[in-house]
Amino acid sequence: MVYNRGMKYKTLKNYSEEQFRRITGVKRVTFEKMIDILQPKLKEKLSKGGRKPTLILEEMLLAALEYWREYRTYAHIAASYGIHESNMYRLIKWVEDVLIKDGTFSLPGKKALLKSDVSYEVILIDVTESPIERPKRGKNATIPGRKSDIL
Repeated sequence: MVYNRGMKYKTLKNYSEEQFRRITGVKRVTFEKMIDILQPKLKEKLSKGGRKPTLILEEMLLAALEYWREYRTYAHIAASYGIHESNMYRLIKWVEDVLIKDGTFSLPGKKALLKSDVSYEVILIDVTESPIERPKRGKNATIPGRKSDIL
């Protein structure tokens, strides 16, 4: 399978703002800000003798967003981009590390939230799986009646 570099991004680039956000999970402005943060780090990495990545920078970010948003496995994402699973892991990890170190997208700490005048409403939803009781199969599954009543 030959993957056409940049194909996903070329398609997404033409989407409306709403469609872009629905697919990627972030607004186009946020996506571009992330690219602005990643670009100098990629140039720095390449200037130190790193290998040129298989995917363009926008595709790298899209792959990371797919991982974060959809919880797809590295194997599935790698297959859709035409690269090996281990390369996809390293790529997503690099994007994650760069964005975390930059701090632009980090959430405020607990103390900042407590000191702020903004009130937050938190809704917790329990989505843990629990086993379902199902009737057992076999002779002993039903409650037998008294044998004396049968005659």
